[in-house]
Amino acid sequence: MNDLRLRPATESDLAALVRLRDGAARWMLTRGVTGQWRPGELGEDHFHRVMAHGEIWLAESGGLVAGAWELWWEDETAWGPQPPVAGYVHRLMVDRNTAAPGTGRSLLRAAEHRVAAVGRARVRLDCLAGNAQLNAYYRAAGYRVVGRTEGKPQPGGPPKAFTLLEKDLRQSGEGGDQGFPVVSGR
Repeated sequence: MNDLRLRPATESDLAALVRLRDGAARWMLTRGVTGQWRPGELGEDHFHRVMAHGEIWLAESGGLVAGAWELWWEDETAWGPQPPVAGYVHRLMVDRNTAAPGTGRSLLRAAEHRVAAVGRARVRLDCLAGNAQLNAYYRAAGYRVVGRTEGKPQPGGPPKAFTLLEKDLRQSGEGGDQGFPVVSGR
């Protein structure tokens, strides 16, 4: 993990982000995780829109894309109107062929540090309610269930139910040096 480097994604990364997302979707399907992500569901236009209103962070290891995540500064679709106290992590993705074990947790910690760096005290995310393994993963990472949203619209599919999870960075001690070389920040 020592060579994991983080940087904001750029327009030149759009195709790599689509490949990463599709690869993660295929990996889930081979493990019987259905109903969450499908290959081909999101294209470059999705990631372009996110870059215009939020952030996408890319992790590289040995010069190869190892993972990425989206960081939004509001998420009314899942959380409703909220004061500006949180960052919202979406699409935490890891390339299972490139990334070392534990990369997903490292990326989640890096996202938490990024949220703290801009002065927000909480990290929020939503997780498909029916994905017990992923819900447990986030709880083990220090997130607590704070609610559920029904009927959240999905790209190219029917609305779904999601568990709402939150981590209070003031209580968890997050917010110091993230321990990763960041190539450049916003």
